Amino acid sequence: MKAILTVIGEDKVGIIAGISNKLQKFNINILDVNQTIMQGFFTMIMILDCKKMNAEFEEVHKALSAKGAELGVEVKIQREEIFKSMHSL
Repeated sequence: MKAILTVIGEDKVGIIAGISNKLQKFNINILDVNQTIMQGFFTMIMILDCKKMNAEFEEVHKALSAKGAELGVEVKIQREEIFKSMHSL
């Protein structure tokens, strides 16, 4: 299974490290990443490989949301099939 992760918030040190470290703890591989700073706001989108994930998706979702709150950013993760369904006509 693949997932799409987005992160948005005010730019500060440690956002990428914090999110990446959390993904590593769940054995989730980052397949692709794109990030930029837009007028002081950090934005990032990742494509994740969750085939070897060592926890339930809901647990990962909660942990990433909590990490985002700790970092002062909004983190969302969706299964790829749900993301595609929501963005297709």
